[in-house]
Amino acid sequence: MQTPFNRLKQPKLLLLVVLVLAAFSLGFKVAQDMAIKSADVKAAQKILDLDFSDQEIEQMLPNLNRSLGGTQELHAYELDNSTPPVLWFNPPKGSRPIPTKQETIAWGFPENVQLPANRNDLAFYTVAELSVFIREKKISSVELTQFFIDRLKTYGDTLQSVITITEERAMAQAKRADELLAGGTYLGPLHGIPYGAKDLLAVPDYKTTWGAGPFQEQNRGEELATVVKKLDEAGAVLVAKLTLGALAMGDVWYGGTTKNPWNLEQGSSGSSAGSGSSTAAGLVPFALGTETLGSIVSPSTRNGVTGLRPTFGRVSRAGAMALSWSMDKIGPMARNAFDCALVFDAIRGEDQIDLTVEDHPFNYKGKADLSKLRVGYLKEFFDNNREGQKEKDDQVLTVLKKLGANLEPVEWVSDMPFGGMQAILTAEAAAAFDQLTRSDRDSLLVRQNAGAWPNLFRSARFTSAVDYINANRARYELVQKVNELMKEYDVIVTPSFGGSQLLTTNLTGHPCVVLKNGYNEAGSPMSISFIGNLFDEATILSVARAYQEATEFDEQHPPMFID
Repeated sequence: MQTPFNRLKQPKLLLLVVLVLAAFSLGFKVAQDMAIKSADVKAAQKILDLDFSDQEIEQMLPNLNRSLGGTQELHAYELDNSTPPVLWFNPPKGSRPIPTKQETIAWGFPENVQLPANRNDLAFYTVAELSVFIREKKISSVELTQFFIDRLKTYGDTLQSVITITEERAMAQAKRADELLAGGTYLGPLHGIPYGAKDLLAVPDYKTTWGAGPFQEQNRGEELATVVKKLDEAGAVLVAKLTLGALAMGDVWYGGTTKNPWNLEQGSSGSSAGSGSSTAAGLVPFALGTETLGSIVSPSTRNGVTGLRPTFGRVSRAGAMALSWSMDKIGPMARNAFDCALVFDAIRGEDQIDLTVEDHPFNYKGKADLSKLRVGYLKEFFDNNREGQKEKDDQVLTVLKKLGANLEPVEWVSDMPFGGMQAILTAEAAAAFDQLTRSDRDSLLVRQNAGAWPNLFRSARFTSAVDYINANRARYELVQKVNELMKEYDVIVTPSFGGSQLLTTNLTGHPCVVLKNGYNEAGSPMSISFIGNLFDEATILSVARAYQEATEFDEQHPPMFID
């Protein structure tokens, strides 16, 4: 007599039952011959720093092949770059209190500002100065907007810094700004002020190229980046969408290499390449940039402008290309720290779209009294700075002391797995551009070397989910360590590229102001950075303003673009 158990011992019937049960429970077919073999796992585990036994590998094979089906299903599901993960980065705030009440800001606008005899000099006037001209009706927004559009048309090709001049939109906005002012409505310091935006910010009726060949004709439909919307509401006038290194890396885009206006033989660095170059050369009074790992700091340094990388979660990224959902930040690049404060105040705050954003006061004090602040400096990074730049950086400390700062040497956070945590960026970037990699359209990007995105996206596919999660757990500890250090200080001064601080603060989300502090032997600008506590842009911007008013670097411009 044959029992059900005996019947199941028959090979063909057993295989059929297994396949039916698997299909029923998992919702997809499993091939009789497993797609993943033992040898595949043995080779792959070297990449993942694993060492399983032969028996353990054999036991894993059914699970791996079942997982492969789900992975293939996920790969077939289309996700737009704008779709964020359901989990997001929210850096622990530490013990230092964040203000809860917004105070009235005493901006300290310049007085008795006169129009220049040579109108071409307007190219290098600050936002604050231009704001006085508009408010006092010494110049109209239409005149000012046309002036900067003409500059963009004259020099944009030379610098390769402009992708699209938004002339029709700009002139309509400028006309409206003048009409509002004539009717008694003044929207604030940015009323009628032209600006440029990095071309990863969506604006209806204009292409949004992300600086990359595969997307050079991309139109995001009716999508409007929140930061552009906020600037619209503040009365600012968008005159151009500016270049960025393809998919926010470097200064090479599908149309060429954006130039440093101080040295046209040199690229402008990136990825906010066009924002830095155009602002420095007087093609726009200010621009919007973004940073994931140095993309505001680096071009601000190279082009000699002032950049603010705000706290992560301070400015909405809705309508911006996503590279790393847990590291991307949007901030202003301008002539000086005062201008950055004016722009930042307009673009900060919630929009109920980017759910990482929090509303906190911006209690900007104007120029800081450094004698009342605790100011630290990263002594090791100053001491180890390269010859030539060290002298310039040491001069910063001298100026700060003259301004009343009691500088305290600080040891930066170390002994953390920084290489492992940097994989957070590449893993998220690879996810953001998964379809680009799988479609092989990454071959349309100009840069194809080992350090370029196509190769980094491919390599990041081998970062395991376990390692990505553990990297974020280590990141949690890193934030706590930086908070513990920062709670003792209002600002910490550092060489912009000193040691691990740039990677660290981009991982932790702490804000930074970067500003010019001299020139190297080739005549290109150098920079210094001021780091602040989470959500305390006000203090570092005030300190930066005090430093700039005590020096002349921010008033110096590329000679070849001065008419």
